[in-house]
Amino acid sequence: MPRPFVAYLRVYEPLSALDAQLAARVRKALEAGPLSRAEAGERERELWLRSQLARPPRLLPGERSDGGVAPDAPFDVLALSPAEVPGEVGEGPLVCPLDLRPRSAVALIGFLATASGPLRDQALTVEPETVRARATSVMAELTSGAVHVISTTWTVPLPWFTLVDPNARRVVLAPREDPERQVSWRASMADARQRVARALRVVRESIGDDGPAKVLADTGRWLDHFDPASAVELDYGGLVQLIADEDLLEDTSAQDVNAIVDALEAGDAEEVALRYESLREFWGELARRERHG
Repeated sequence: MPRPFVAYLRVYEPLSALDAQLAARVRKALEAGPLSRAEAGERERELWLRSQLARPPRLLPGERSDGGVAPDAPFDVLALSPAEVPGEVGEGPLVCPLDLRPRSAVALIGFLATASGPLRDQALTVEPETVRARATSVMAELTSGAVHVISTTWTVPLPWFTLVDPNARRVVLAPREDPERQVSWRASMADARQRVARALRVVRESIGDDGPAKVLADTGRWLDHFDPASAVELDYGGLVQLIADEDLLEDTSAQDVNAIVDALEAGDAEEVALRYESLREFWGELARRERHG
């Protein structure tokens, strides 16, 4: 079975920056062995499917049937060494709790806001008000006020590329079904915040507050929840299964997005159009595959 076609933006905080209760859980998970980046997507899918196959189905992964946290609920963590991150970050280990339960709660809130009535009735076994209350309660458990991972299916939001130095790309070519196959970037939190702030200023001045500016503003606010000595990772995740080796190597998405910000600041409309066409061609192919299966 292929890995989920999901891309990720992750924050890895210094263990010393976490509150005592969360730090204790993270230390225990590290002692058991952190997940590898390649394992994360399959692990999340496994836990979600397990929750839905239970009888009765669980609203969120890691719950008992009454909605309480199961005593054996998994707690998974990714870890990085500071040496793996360009720029200055805190002392290691840098850790990224997967926050699966609160992330699932966020997804449920989004589902309630966007799904049609018949779809909600078919998908949920409890009233929307109950779902919303339980999801809000789970999200309130986050000590930082935000999950450490945000994700998207089938694509990468183009504004995310402004957070990273295009030259910091990591590419590992392997067979498409090999979980070690990857494309990713890492950046220090200080660098990512500076980059997104500059991009937001340029985009707002050039094209207004909607569209890309809203994504940049939301992303900047998300980054502000975390310790300044953290690291940020942009990971194509399971999307690399859909892209040929040659296309991965020739992908210039990060260069193109950062060049668009430069061109907007310089008022160079021709360069903006040229770079956008390259992005449209690359990511449009994945969009077509999503639509047509």
